[in-house]
Amino acid sequence: MKRIRNLCTGIFLMLGMLFTALPVTAQGTKADTDSVAGRNELNSAGQKENTVDVKGIVFGHIGDTYEWHITTWGKTHVTIPLPIIIYSTQTGWHVFLSSRLEENGGMYEGFRIAPAGSKYEGKLVEHDASGNEIRPWDISITKITLALLINSILLLVIILSVARWYRRHSQDSAAPGGFVGFMEMFIMMVNDDIIKGCVGPKYQKFAPYLLTAFFFIFINNIMGLIPVFPGGVSVTGNIAITMVLALCTFVAVNLFGTKAYWKDIFWPDVPWWLKVPVPMMPFIEFIGIFTKPFALMIRLFANMLAGHMAMLVLTCLVFISAGMGAALNGTLTVASVLFNVFMNALELLVAFIQAYVFTMLSAVFIGLAQEEHKV
Repeated sequence: MKRIRNLCTGIFLMLGMLFTALPVTAQGTKADTDSVAGRNELNSAGQKENTVDVKGIVFGHIGDTYEWHITTWGKTHVTIPLPIIIYSTQTGWHVFLSSRLEENGGMYEGFRIAPAGSKYEGKLVEHDASGNEIRPWDISITKITLALLINSILLLVIILSVARWYRRHSQDSAAPGGFVGFMEMFIMMVNDDIIKGCVGPKYQKFAPYLLTAFFFIFINNIMGLIPVFPGGVSVTGNIAITMVLALCTFVAVNLFGTKAYWKDIFWPDVPWWLKVPVPMMPFIEFIGIFTKPFALMIRLFANMLAGHMAMLVLTCLVFISAGMGAALNGTLTVASVLFNVFMNALELLVAFIQAYVFTMLSAVFIGLAQEEHKV
């Protein structure tokens, strides 16, 4: 009742003083509006400061860069500067560390990293005489390149250490135990269950490549799941890497394909009207030569990339919910941790499955190209 009485009194007073108080009211309204607008601007600025750039975190982690960011300690970014090696048609060769760019305001010797929205976003560019951005010939050691080298060296160390044991022991010696015994079991599983069964009688010719492909993919997948240096880089989540692997399978299939394989492509055993006058089936078979390695490339790339993105987004839930209250933040933090544990366990399985599937399909494609027609 007290609120209603005060409201009525205010209305009568406002009607009685309408003409005399209108300018004052206008000024007060303007002041209140400015005050509210100021508060909104402050709140908006505060929200921007506290907003987590999920897109930047996710794509910054899975993308390729000219430096390797390890961690952030307070306001200090711990990074490893990597060597930039580029050739410009205008100024020749340039070799320097990526830290030079940061030390000189983002540009060094006429080169800078293209900003967001640029045609060459994230890549080193220079400007021609007209002021247009152009790409030099870039063979820099980037983060993915360094991770690829580290993982390849690790694979060589593992395989050569196993081979060293067999060189030091005769064939009639006792079976190896420990890590060597585990690797023997692992290698024989891939060789007998995948390569021998899918390629056929000529499997020994292609076993070295297929074994290398399997363990190369598996090692890179596992290293991508390790969150600390030198792990944490999704090498097989880069389409350039999977493209080279698929290209190797493409060469192995078509370079060593038999006459019967090429005959089935250009003159398959189908009704004649599917071959002449319109070569429909030969055209479909010819396109299949390229779609098979393309499917290998996309399958491996998409599966590994999606797994890393899912884990990063789940991790970002902790920071996104930080300003939503203790209860909601605590709930989402627990959910994020549990889902991340589940996703990491799943990704361990996926790391093996993707290496298994890539090797198996490559062996199947090679085996189909090795078949001979029975007379």
